[in-house]
Amino acid sequence: MAGAHRLPLQRLRPSQVTSRLGHRTTERQFHRLRRPTPPPVTHSLPPRRHQSTTTSTGSRLSAWLYGTVAIATLGCGYLYVTDTRASVHQYVVVPALRLLHTDPEEAHHAGIRYVKGLYNFNLHPRERGNTDNERGDLKVEVFGHVLDNPIGTSAGIDKNAEIPSALLALGPAIVEVGGATPFPQEGNPQPRVFRIPSQNALINRYGLNSEGVEHVAMQLRERVRQFAYHSGLGMVPESERIVLDGEAQVPPGSLVPGKLLAVQIAKNKTTPDNDIAAVARDYVTCVEHLAKYADILVVNVSSPNTPGLRDLQAVGPLTAILTAVVDAAKATPRKTKPAVMVKVSPDEDSDAQIEGICSAIWASGVDGVIVGNTTKKRPDPFPVGYIMPAAEKKLLEEMGGYSGPQTFGRTLDLVKRYRSKLDQGQGEDNAPPPPPAKKAETTTPKPSAPKPSSPAPTTATSLPEPSAIEASVKRDLQNLKPRTDEAEQASKQPIIKLPERHTGAAGTLEASGQVFEPSSVTSVATAVAPPPASTTSNTASTSSATPKPSSSAVSPKSPSESVPSKPSSTGTERASSFEPKVIFATGGITNGEQCLQILNAGASVCQVYTAMMYGGVGTITRMKREMRDEMARTSEDATR
Repeated sequence: MAGAHRLPLQRLRPSQVTSRLGHRTTERQFHRLRRPTPPPVTHSLPPRRHQSTTTSTGSRLSAWLYGTVAIATLGCGYLYVTDTRASVHQYVVVPALRLLHTDPEEAHHAGIRYVKGLYNFNLHPRERGNTDNERGDLKVEVFGHVLDNPIGTSAGIDKNAEIPSALLALGPAIVEVGGATPFPQEGNPQPRVFRIPSQNALINRYGLNSEGVEHVAMQLRERVRQFAYHSGLGMVPESERIVLDGEAQVPPGSLVPGKLLAVQIAKNKTTPDNDIAAVARDYVTCVEHLAKYADILVVNVSSPNTPGLRDLQAVGPLTAILTAVVDAAKATPRKTKPAVMVKVSPDEDSDAQIEGICSAIWASGVDGVIVGNTTKKRPDPFPVGYIMPAAEKKLLEEMGGYSGPQTFGRTLDLVKRYRSKLDQGQGEDNAPPPPPAKKAETTTPKPSAPKPSSPAPTTATSLPEPSAIEASVKRDLQNLKPRTDEAEQASKQPIIKLPERHTGAAGTLEASGQVFEPSSVTSVATAVAPPPASTTSNTASTSSATPKPSSSAVSPKSPSESVPSKPSSTGTERASSFEPKVIFATGGITNGEQCLQILNAGASVCQVYTAMMYGGVGTITRMKREMRDEMARTSEDATR
């Protein structure tokens, strides 16, 4: 710095430098010694304590108790949730489905998916115990099979045969899947299903939506293959044949002893209704694909949502279609043949319509009829005088078939009328005209004598050909019904309890002579049709006599024993060779008491559909319990 006084630089000697450095070092060491030394950092652990043997044992016991309680809770929950008797299915699951899926069709599909998924993991609801076999009070004989109970499910629940095994586990003796059409079809536009909660009713116009007959056949075949594999028969074609031929000691359709599988078939919407040959081909195509996997084939000609389908219930078209189906079923490539039934509409209820349908049934050789379907009519609200909510009242204007408890009265009436008509058999005077193709084969041409416009009355001995009565009887005897060795042995036992007929003031039974009564384990309670009533004037004089057992109550006879050597002209003699047609009933059946009424009216099985949509998977179990309770009360009243 300018002007500043600078000190002169001094030059130090090496000894002086060393002396100063040593002094500084000593000073630093002095200060370091005076600085407090921090304590050493140590990572010490708490002192280890050794647990006593008593504490260790207590902890293990607590863990064991907690684990046991958890397992027991899960086990009890599993048993409860998977039991059809659990009320949670009706009061929790069904309302939850409605909340999660506001559209009824979507709720239906979701229910199918849930049940299918649960079944794959063995978590599906099922009827526990073996009450039906242990008590034996609800057994019935149908088509040569002894069924565990007289309750079945209607088609529409499982249209594409996705969950037949899961439905059989719910307790019904008959499960009907379908209807299946020859080719896939979407049905009517959505929305097409509507709930009416205040009435526990539904309106649907599905229009026979189906994945097609090939898809349904694939589903049913896979069931057979899986059954054969789990039964130790392997996965070769021979194992499938063993099951289908009944050699596995189970019905080839249901694969469950004491139960049957019905498969409903229908025509495609695009097939012209006036082309009966094309319509018949549709049904025959379905038979060729599905008959070997079914115990019962159901011909649907009664859907109200397929235009023109109900027109096929006229005598001529119906006879031609049913005859083609029966012939195709008889050609099924397996030892036992499926039975054939026709499903008729509840709206075809005039006397002429019922007589025509019954005539077609007898002429074609069909084994039975399912009385009832959804109706186009709108019944009054239930109970009478009930004021429906405005929204539901508007839904009644939707097109489609109505199903609900309000239709029960009509179903009961139709069962009685069909039972009466079918028991009369088919007389020569009211036989329907055969289809054109069959007529050309069976009619002997007589060029010298013109054919009269109206059939002249002829006696049985002057008929140039077998009558329609004989043809029907012979067709029934040609192994159209699935009769297994087990069922044949069972049929030789006194399993059917035939009702007694009463006359005058002492009689308490129906005029038809049918009653569903409680019975012991070795005696089956059932509603068996009496022998067909005589059409002659001496019917009243013979009605009080002891009835002859029907052919469904005794072991099968050979054709030589059942068919007379020549046709008879009297109704009584014709009746002796008849096998009563089987009736299933569906429509409005919601409880066990109603099922008993249906059985006493002449049906063998009562089917449910809408009741399950509102009552859940426990509906079948509940109905059987109600039936047993009602039968017990009736028995107690009778013994007083």
